Amino acid sequence: MLDQNKINALSDTAIAPRGLLIDGQIKPSQSEQTLDVLSPIDGSHLTTIAAATKNDADLAVTAARQAFDDGRWRNMPPAERKKILLKWADLIEAEALELAVLGVRDNGTEISMAFKAECGSAAATIRYYAEAIDKLYGQIAPTAPEFLGLVHNEPIGVVAAIIPWNFPLMIAAWKLGPALAAGNSVVLKPSEMASLSLLRLGELGLQAGLPDGVLNVVTGKGIDVGEVLSHSMDVDVMVFTGSGATGRRLLEASARSNLKRCYLELGGKSANVVFADTKNLEQAATVSAAGIFRNSGQVCVAGSRLLVEQSIHDDFVAALAQAAAAMKVGNPLDITINSGAVNNAAQLAQNLKFVEIAQSEGATLYAGGKQLHKQTGGYYMEPTIITNVKKQDTLAQQEVFGPVLAVTTFQDEAEAIELANSTDFGLAGGLWTSDFSRAHRMTRAMRTGVVHVNTYGGADISVPMGSVKQSGNGHDKSLHAFDKYIDLKTAWFKL
Repeated sequence: MLDQNKINALSDTAIAPRGLLIDGQIKPSQSEQTLDVLSPIDGSHLTTIAAATKNDADLAVTAARQAFDDGRWRNMPPAERKKILLKWADLIEAEALELAVLGVRDNGTEISMAFKAECGSAAATIRYYAEAIDKLYGQIAPTAPEFLGLVHNEPIGVVAAIIPWNFPLMIAAWKLGPALAAGNSVVLKPSEMASLSLLRLGELGLQAGLPDGVLNVVTGKGIDVGEVLSHSMDVDVMVFTGSGATGRRLLEASARSNLKRCYLELGGKSANVVFADTKNLEQAATVSAAGIFRNSGQVCVAGSRLLVEQSIHDDFVAALAQAAAAMKVGNPLDITINSGAVNNAAQLAQNLKFVEIAQSEGATLYAGGKQLHKQTGGYYMEPTIITNVKKQDTLAQQEVFGPVLAVTTFQDEAEAIELANSTDFGLAGGLWTSDFSRAHRMTRAMRTGVVHVNTYGGADISVPMGSVKQSGNGHDKSLHAFDKYIDLKTAWFKL
């Protein structure tokens, strides 16, 4: 149970300037330049983080390369690596409230969500992959008697991970867990909009016993750090969660450098499909509202397109609007808040611009659409519902990454499938129906990596999250995530 008094005390704590974590040492940028950290809660100045130079990023890659090449981590017995990762998970769990408050002050996610989805998820994810270390076996091939064919699982080398600002701990753990469990070394680049919790995560990793250079955390602007990592000849794997434009630049950099493998999660425009035969439409409306409006809509898998059967449109949208109106938007450090702050001023302005564009294209502003709590200096927005959105409209095709829901109607199952697949994205989706056969047909027909059936969100670490189309490639979560960080090496023996 979250304690508001403890949260208030932690939120009043001064935050010291933060440096870079390179080769086991906390150090300033070589240029000694810093970036200001502003809180989305009230626009106040929290602290500064080091603004890494290109030389700093190179040093981090060199440290990771040396740590990998000399085998200090990859050649450690699996049981020992497992102990270190389990201790790291324990440290995250022990410091969960402090980490959650630190992260909320930095990125604006409501504390009730951050405590579970950030710290709780990160600890559970690291622990999951730690437990898998000594359970991943190689293979013996079926060969003729005079031959022996072995297939070894080998770590690939140096992994560069670029992490977004919406769920930095959760998403970083999805990448760090399997990458480190497999024996790789990592350079982690947080978003400059949410670096504080990841810097602390790196420090806890050192406390747990990660050898120097195995995990490096380099803060700064993408044009400096990201460019170095993506073009480096010593980075073997690039993993990224963020925008499509940046993902394309990373692919181009891979082609121009060493053809490093790039695994990209590039967001979505996920369709949440509601049929008239849904057993509990009120519950569906409540869950659907949370699926787009929690964390101010700043969720990669957010159900940002509602496709609702024509016969129930009016009643369902009214119920959804009622559920949205009941959600409290405000200071994310308040445990009674359901939706916190938009991460930054530019994102808030973009959200509001999408509302204007939608109306200019003929859609109807049904609810919300305005900035909230402007007097606080923070960045808040009403949960926004826009109806009469056509499939070709901007709001139906482009990711907002804010609390803005586009509503479109359909007449039958065939039209629902056509609309669900009518964007360039394919990350997630939702489906509400009491017809099991329809649910099975729809999940197969929807071109997306994840389909939530009679719920929205909540898929745990045991199942993969991946993308199709322009939402990216590769999978986070589950044992399938190891595929990104392991090479298969064949040993062929003549006996």
